[in-house]
Amino acid sequence: MTTNVLAPETPTAPSSPARQRRGGRRGELGAVGLVLGAAVSVQFGSGLATLLFPQAGAAGMVALRLGVAAVLMLALCRPRLRGHSRADWLAVVGLGVVFAAMNSVFYQAIARIPLGPAVTLEVLGPLALSIVTARRRGTWLWALLALAGVALLGTGGYDRLNTPGVLLALAAGALWAAYILLSASVGNRFPGADGLALALGVAALLTLPVGVVTAGPALLHPVVLGLGFAVALLSSVLPYTFEMSALRRLPSSTFAVMMSLGPALACLAGFTVLGQSLNWVEALAVLLVIAASAGAVRSGRDRRANMKLDGKA
Repeated sequence: MTTNVLAPETPTAPSSPARQRRGGRRGELGAVGLVLGAAVSVQFGSGLATLLFPQAGAAGMVALRLGVAAVLMLALCRPRLRGHSRADWLAVVGLGVVFAAMNSVFYQAIARIPLGPAVTLEVLGPLALSIVTARRRGTWLWALLALAGVALLGTGGYDRLNTPGVLLALAAGALWAAYILLSASVGNRFPGADGLALALGVAALLTLPVGVVTAGPALLHPVVLGLGFAVALLSSVLPYTFEMSALRRLPSSTFAVMMSLGPALACLAGFTVLGQSLNWVEALAVLLVIAASAGAVRSGRDRRANMKLDGKA
């Protein structure tokens, strides 16, 4: 008998009263806050990472980021290695492989094309996942609305982008979709962030040899190490922990729609922090993405409420 490694769309039903309270409206609002925090953290981390490309290269940066993140998470969590099933370990190893591939491919993409278009192309993966895994037309509607917003954010200039960079960003999007499914599974199989810590350890083992060979002594430069620590914290430790916690409270399809907030937040950050211009098309795109994310969360909540009513009937 084979065991399904991937978690279903809806998180595992809570068993304790505390978990039941966590699954209510307050829990959903908390999950939304975690997703927003993760998105903001990743944007800053990706920006910092590009500054290190001249010194460490994309492969070296991935190795440094995942290596530092693994050391931090393993030291903080000290996960238990015994008492897990074969399916549990398959989920962890699968997530670790996806971590290594997703980060490597994305960093190779932003080494060739600007960060904004790369993030916009990458988010197509989670949006496609939300359409495939959704079981209600309402979720499809919100996913398509988010897709329209992301498309508006990306209007113009794509024909001038480096073709390999575009393909790498799209591949990173496909890996991002796999990450969502596997992260939900690992989060349901392991307590706290134990599964995440183990998966990051697997990812570090896969990427460190390549990073050391390509970057060499540059990885040990004090400035590179310092910024690498910041990138590991902002791009791996914080967002992955936040997202795994959010996936325990939200369906995968709803979470995937909310990933479209990344490009929208990047656009808003450019407008509010950097003083970059925001035309009416971009403003409309941001509103569409925000509306789609709010609608997806509301739709998921209504569906679970209906399921509870049906169960009581």
